[in-house]
Amino acid sequence: MTGAAILEVLKDLGIKDENVRGYASSTGSGGTLAAGDHLKDVYPHIKIAAGEAQQCPTLLRNGFGGHRIEGIGDKHVPWIHNVKNTDMICAIDDQDCMDIYRLFNEPEGIKYLKDVVGLDDKDIENLQLFGISGIGNMLSAIKMAKYYEMEEDDVVFTICTDSSIMYKTRLAELDEKQGKFTEMEAARVHSGALLHQSYQDALELNYYDRLRIHNLKYYTWVEQQGKTYAEINRQWYDRDYWKSIPPMAEKIDQLIEAFNKEVLAN
Repeated sequence: MTGAAILEVLKDLGIKDENVRGYASSTGSGGTLAAGDHLKDVYPHIKIAAGEAQQCPTLLRNGFGGHRIEGIGDKHVPWIHNVKNTDMICAIDDQDCMDIYRLFNEPEGIKYLKDVVGLDDKDIENLQLFGISGIGNMLSAIKMAKYYEMEEDDVVFTICTDSSIMYKTRLAELDEKQGKFTEMEAARVHSGALLHQSYQDALELNYYDRLRIHNLKYYTWVEQQGKTYAEINRQWYDRDYWKSIPPMAEKIDQLIEAFNKEVLAN
């Protein structure tokens, strides 16, 4: 669904094929990231970036840890992540996500974005579409663009996976822990976390980098979740494996319709 929606946007905007350069998403359950596979079928030249928290660099360094980018998943490789199709890993500092969330939602942040950056009321309204994990996705897209030295006409797609309304309690918590968000803080966050976001902690994957990440699936899915040794090898060595998985949309739609009828009947 996500990949098809992106293709509709590209058609509506009239983006040239050569300017479609990338897709960035956190790993999560692997479903949103898989939209990149569909995009690569249409634009074989694009790059796919998988994002994760710098504080829990499972894909980047086989690492672990705690982080505050809620909803992105961690400490495992999703079973449905086609690692062979992933071109780079982008690890995002969770403090950058929290700071940008404040920039987009605190009164002094909004004032700065209007008065200094020049955003209009519609732009400000659209910032409400960015929750903390959506901001993490955006930063992965920025890292990707800087890593590959993309230009202003190039397009990288990412996903606003949540909205700001889900995290309003975080603003009070951050006020208590870090102090009030001032105009000076707004300038610091805009300059540092956004304008000077670097490609540090970004890794372009070679064949054996991808194999290393794929192999991490074994411990979660084969040893703990009952997947088979044969299938995890098929995921890597069988060229037709990912194409052979039947489309689920129609089946899911039928289940949703049946559930809705049952609810209405009761």
